[in-house]
Amino acid sequence: MEEKKWTLQIGGRELQIETGVLAKQANGSVKVSYGDTVVLATAVMKTGAASNMGYFPLMVDYEERYYAAGKIKGSRFIKREGRPSDDAILTGRMVDRTIRPLFNHRMRNEVQVIITVLSIDGENDPDTVSMIAASAALSISSIPWNGPIGAVKVGKVNGELVLNPINGDLHEGSLNLVMAGTEDKTNMIESAAKEIPEEEMLEAFEFGQSALSKIASFIKDIQKEIGKEKAEPALLQGEPEFEEKIRGMFMTEKLEKALYIKEKKEMEKAVGEIKDEVFAYIKESYSEDFDKRKDIANLILDEVCDETVHRNIIENDKRPDGRGLKEVRKITIQTGILPRTHGTGLFTRGETQALTVTTLGSPGDEQIIDTMEVDMKKRYIHHYNFPPFSVGEVRFMRGPGRREIGHGALAEKALVPVLPSKEEFPYTMLLVSEVLESNGSSSMASTCGSTLSLMDAGVPIKRPVSGIAMGIIVGKNDNEFKVLSDIQGMEDHYGDMDFKAAGTERGITALQMDVKLDGVTLEMLKNVLMQSKESRMFIMGEMLKAIPEPRKEMSPYAPRIITIQINPEKIRDVIGPGGKVINEIIDETGVQIDIEDSGLVFITSPDQASADKAREWVENLTREVKAGELFNARIVKIMDFGAFAQVLPGQDGLIHISELSEKRVNKVDDVVKVGDMVMVKVKEIDKMGRINLSMKDAKK
Repeated sequence: MEEKKWTLQIGGRELQIETGVLAKQANGSVKVSYGDTVVLATAVMKTGAASNMGYFPLMVDYEERYYAAGKIKGSRFIKREGRPSDDAILTGRMVDRTIRPLFNHRMRNEVQVIITVLSIDGENDPDTVSMIAASAALSISSIPWNGPIGAVKVGKVNGELVLNPINGDLHEGSLNLVMAGTEDKTNMIESAAKEIPEEEMLEAFEFGQSALSKIASFIKDIQKEIGKEKAEPALLQGEPEFEEKIRGMFMTEKLEKALYIKEKKEMEKAVGEIKDEVFAYIKESYSEDFDKRKDIANLILDEVCDETVHRNIIENDKRPDGRGLKEVRKITIQTGILPRTHGTGLFTRGETQALTVTTLGSPGDEQIIDTMEVDMKKRYIHHYNFPPFSVGEVRFMRGPGRREIGHGALAEKALVPVLPSKEEFPYTMLLVSEVLESNGSSSMASTCGSTLSLMDAGVPIKRPVSGIAMGIIVGKNDNEFKVLSDIQGMEDHYGDMDFKAAGTERGITALQMDVKLDGVTLEMLKNVLMQSKESRMFIMGEMLKAIPEPRKEMSPYAPRIITIQINPEKIRDVIGPGGKVINEIIDETGVQIDIEDSGLVFITSPDQASADKAREWVENLTREVKAGELFNARIVKIMDFGAFAQVLPGQDGLIHISELSEKRVNKVDDVVKVGDMVMVKVKEIDKMGRINLSMKDAKK
């Protein structure tokens, strides 16, 4: 392929796409630069259908490279980069969520998109650049795909919307919104916000959509210029007569009745019986290629169910479980249910249940994040677990996958804006959500459970956060749609959108949106966002009935932390040579001590007595002696001209021979000896910082 380069001004910087330079054996390959952030995206498709695939086999891999930031991986023993960081997994997941809806759902060719970060400038995140690169690589390739899409980041700095803000402005601002979509629709949203009102979020959507259109159009022009002819996809399909026969067997009143059984397991059982009848027919009539025809039948069943759910909601406002379009399922809430944990919240909504447990730790328990992009510490961490029993299944228990990491990150960012500062509440907070049942939106159940658990633990959050999953059903055109509150599993599977919104009474703290169609319009987003607020506030009311505010007292099993501010120049006195002093305090009292460069000292202790003892020790080590103070001091050295006494650890003062007594003293050791405890008064601290003491003045 000939080397070519195209540029577009976006957000005050140049977006550059190059082809014909790198990875030329891929079906599609582009190098995309934005500032000094550079990524390589490749797209490759296998010819022919993958065997035994009941779904479209798309793989998206996002590869971090430490060399991109001029860094060497931290371990002394292992320098090869291994498992991806959570940030890398989340970025790969965003790319997947953006491009997947634009493939034919019947396609069975294996497609792999690999994004490799080659350079990172610290100002322009590679996430949106990666989505643009994936879009460009697919668009110019022979891979059948209904793109292109654009991707942008929208921030709000000093009250003004900013397109693709640099990282510094982004962190200081009140909004971090990532959007992706086509020339006229949005198909992916990921956002963290500091309680942004819904009306302002809609303005951000509109602001971002105009830039998406510009980028998508830019890539479309490149595709027209150099794009390869699209290959014919390998589709999972049967002869028209066969598909028509199977569709007729499924499109019955029996199936529709089964789909509208309210209890999930009973519904699945009834649908399963209908499937078995159809499979029996296929086995009897087409035994030679039963497995393939069974997959086709499963696909047709999915399509029939999708059509049935769409028709009933669009025409009759009829949801599978009989609820109204805005109706939220029954909610039950419990807190403080585990005796030895620091805080618990059990949130149940319909057949979705999440137990979130809070554990409070010392500042030293903060998680150290060391990635290609950042080196930082986290004091608030949320983990999300989705065991197989939550959906009545049997499967191997593995580490968290993309979905678990994504849901945990969403629930985490939802609570960050309402957390107390480290100065107010110095604890490290680890929250773990155990999904015990799932039938729709367990991530938002985890978000609600997090609020309940933190309040139960006595964490003084600024305001409670609630979350809701919204859906949309689109009819024959974009003007015909219905918005659903609190979608359950079937509405998620057969619906056109999964829109998760979390926030406080003041505004939004986190958003996440995925779609199953080519995108949604701004009018759809407006309706979804405003209805989500109404539903969130209803859920918030139910939560506050259970626990109206954070508990005044923490669990007796939670550690106690005392914070002391010392002169930063005194830090070395607390640590001592080779850590001798601080280790002595820790060994003697059983506490944990963390010291920051600013002079903040955090003493974490399992009991108050030990904490008080350690605090007194540190205060004495760092206290600055003042003239006029009295001390019970220990004589540490005798000289001809006087005696040295230790008034505080590491701080000695001189008692001149004339200050030992009101009477005349001939020899110092006639009055004091090494080891004696004497009462002294600080006469002065001279210009050299030396402490002059008096025993005779201490008696006055």
